[in-house]
Amino acid sequence: MSKSGPDALTEREERIKSALDDIRARCDVRARREADPVGFVHDYAEPHDRELVALLAACIAFGNVKAIRAKMDDLLARLGPHPARLADGPPREVLARLRGWKHRVFRGDDVARLLVGGRRVQREHGSLGDLFEAELRRTRSLREALGAWCDAIRSAGGLRRGGPRRGPGHLLPDPRGPSGSKRLLLFLRWMVRAPDGVDLGLWRVDPAALLVPVDVHIHKLAFNLGFTRRKTTSWRTTEEITRALARFDPADPTKYDFSLCHMGMLQRCPSRRDAARCEGCGVKPVCIHWSAARGPGRGAGSG
Repeated sequence: MSKSGPDALTEREERIKSALDDIRARCDVRARREADPVGFVHDYAEPHDRELVALLAACIAFGNVKAIRAKMDDLLARLGPHPARLADGPPREVLARLRGWKHRVFRGDDVARLLVGGRRVQREHGSLGDLFEAELRRTRSLREALGAWCDAIRSAGGLRRGGPRRGPGHLLPDPRGPSGSKRLLLFLRWMVRAPDGVDLGLWRVDPAALLVPVDVHIHKLAFNLGFTRRKTTSWRTTEEITRALARFDPADPTKYDFSLCHMGMLQRCPSRRDAARCEGCGVKPVCIHWSAARGPGRGAGSG
């Protein structure tokens, strides 16, 4: 039975929380990590290398995950075992190593400038995390802090926005725009959440401040659970979904992201009842397409 009080979970929320906790408990973290871009970050021991590899992995995480991992394999092989040490040298060496590399709209030149910019920020501020923490204290806004942090990396690496090509601006976007900034929020989750076999806990930031990185899988699941009615993965959609998940753990609202995302990847969650594709889905008992409660739960947006 639900506890009483203004902040108590409703009966439906209790059922959703139970389903999400079960999905998280059953997730094969090691196996799924090796099918995720974050797996590359765990191959490095030095914090500066981990920050930079995580930045590259998150920023190119656009498209099919198998293609992303193949491109990261190639990218890291070109950079060698110590990306931070390489980026301490002449930028032309990084540019030369990544010449010819390409993934979707991103080219080797774009990624080289991102790496060089990230490394210059590390040297100036101590780490990427130190700069972000300072900006968060200054702005008291995760979105504004993230925007200023991105500005600093772009400026340091010469990664200019607004040119004839989409790649440089898209690689490290401006979170102040309407987009949900999924890749940047994914990077923050990796850096901030306590080490759990996936996330690394390198930064001294309160995980309660994080927003869920909303990709197509999380968006579809959130829609089917009644967390949002928005049809786009905008920043407002991200805030709505995070508010709904914060009902289950306000101190760590993004803790369900990894297991839910990978369940969505495996399940290929549809937008309606589909007996074949929905078979075995962990949220089927509380999905609006299968359960009696079809309206949005508390915390869902109205449009």
